[in-house]
Amino acid sequence: MGLPNRDLDRRGLLRAAVGATVAIGAAALAGATPALAAASTSPATADRSASLTIPMGSIGIQLYSVRDKVAQLGFRVVFETLAQMGYKEVEFAGYTQNTSILGRQITVPEIRQLLDDNGLRAIGSHVDLGTWAAGLDQQLDYAEILGMKHVGTANAPSNTETVSAYLSASELFNTYGEAAAARGLMFYQHNHYPEFAFATDQPSVRLYDVFLANTDPRYVFLEMDVYWAYVGQYRYPGFDPAAYVRAHPHRYPMFHMKDGAPNPDNPNGYDIVEFGAGDLPYKSFIHAIGPRGVHLPIWEQDTAVNTLPNPPGSFASAQRSLTAIDDLLSKH
Repeated sequence: MGLPNRDLDRRGLLRAAVGATVAIGAAALAGATPALAAASTSPATADRSASLTIPMGSIGIQLYSVRDKVAQLGFRVVFETLAQMGYKEVEFAGYTQNTSILGRQITVPEIRQLLDDNGLRAIGSHVDLGTWAAGLDQQLDYAEILGMKHVGTANAPSNTETVSAYLSASELFNTYGEAAAARGLMFYQHNHYPEFAFATDQPSVRLYDVFLANTDPRYVFLEMDVYWAYVGQYRYPGFDPAAYVRAHPHRYPMFHMKDGAPNPDNPNGYDIVEFGAGDLPYKSFIHAIGPRGVHLPIWEQDTAVNTLPNPPGSFASAQRSLTAIDDLLSKH
């Protein structure tokens, strides 16, 4: 991929690092690392007067939340509507719309023009790992055309839940991240809940800890989906989502602000709902992450396309959720 050879043996370093991770896992309480455990009692958590690190004036939206409108109406109408609501930034989940809108598929430069026309900024994009493998340079070209600072994936590092698989995945993410950094971009991974599981081959080791420890902080960043992190906590107890951010504030440039309502019949512990209609502890979370770093807020609701009545459906969810996030941040 045209990347320079490293002077050190990365694989050897990774294996040494995972040895330390295993030792940490054995010593930590319920699977949390000592660094995270220490962070959970840090004086920073008690400093309620510290400035919040989630800015109010730049709330974004993951376009997957309104994917039905993108498909049916196209990016022009979607961007016009979101801008009128008050959204400032958009995160992509693909660059296609219904071909009947233009009589052909829209191009990435045309999408950029529509962003500019509506005063919106591209903040990031979720691209499948398979697409990254097949066309790294093309995806980075798209990111540059769209003017985004971040680009990444919503895939788990690996679908194989072993330490060795996550070590191999970490190497791959470092490679992608280094290529992105060479263009001034930040490569990120968006979590769901399986990343917080314990490794099947080393049950004392949490997979997320392996990934965090073995990806280069210069090149690989994390987008915490707060809802899925709390689902991970529910399914694989022993960690605090906020503690990860507090211990590594500059590795989390973005959050997915997604809400959940408790449901004991759901194996995830929560149902995805509109922001403000759920019960996730956002009030404590936004203080507990500490006073360092900047974490851009992005609303996402996987189920918004099912909101009734439809229309307006997902647009109505987008509007109400934006109001709820703005209200949360303005009061804290």
